[in-house]
Amino acid sequence: MITHRMSTNGNLTGRLLQNITVSVTHAQVKSGLPGWSRNSETPAFNRLYYIESGTGEVIINGVTHYPVPGQLMIMPAGTTQTTRTSAEDPYTRYICHFDAKIGEWPLFDSAHNLYISDAADPQLARETFEQMVSQFEDNSLPSALRIQASLLNLLAMTLQDGGYSNFMEELVHNGDQGKLAHVLQYIELRLTEPMAVEELADLVHLHPNYFIPYFKKFMGVPPMQYVQLKRMDLAKRQLTYSDLSISDIAEQVGMELAHFSKHFKKTTGVSPSAYRSSTR
Repeated sequence: MITHRMSTNGNLTGRLLQNITVSVTHAQVKSGLPGWSRNSETPAFNRLYYIESGTGEVIINGVTHYPVPGQLMIMPAGTTQTTRTSAEDPYTRYICHFDAKIGEWPLFDSAHNLYISDAADPQLARETFEQMVSQFEDNSLPSALRIQASLLNLLAMTLQDGGYSNFMEELVHNGDQGKLAHVLQYIELRLTEPMAVEELADLVHLHPNYFIPYFKKFMGVPPMQYVQLKRMDLAKRQLTYSDLSISDIAEQVGMELAHFSKHFKKTTGVSPSAYRSSTR
């Protein structure tokens, strides 16, 4: 294991990415006019497309685009969408309706227009979509895993091939995420010191009653539970890479030895000494 100190934004990006959840609610291949011509819809789900052939237009939040064959595109939930296709040359398209969140927050911002890209490898994009469509009606666990994997791959292709390299950076710089970055850095630098939810809430000028659900929406757990998880991560690193005694490590993360041993075993399934033995 290699450990290093991450930058504020890098730390936040990594923590946010751990909390991404995606689910597919619809997947198919379709040709022709039906199902494409819509006027000023505002869906509650995201749409992902791969255009196989045809011509037409997409208007997202008032901005017009003309998708062409070989392109991938993401229409974020909550955007105002008008779509048209030519009667003489209608689109043949691979379709996916999906949800994507970081914690309880949407991954794709409804204020954004359209994420669109020329697929660097059209055959790979098509085959990945075909696998998703073929697995969609199967309710087995392997199929569910393959569907999620296909969706994540297609989202990665769209963002990477479209040059959206700053996607997470922009997400992190959003008002709420930027505030959270400050809190996470504060926690990271003070894991060996006493910490209270009131002081964390004060960093973003929120009452603790508002701060706790605010933090949980992004990180998936309440703030003090997150602090404990981070302290256990620190303890794991110390057990593996240092010669500190277990009692010294317990003191470092602010716990009595008996409480530390009990909490560590509850978190990891093994005692601190067993963990040290197995990771060296």
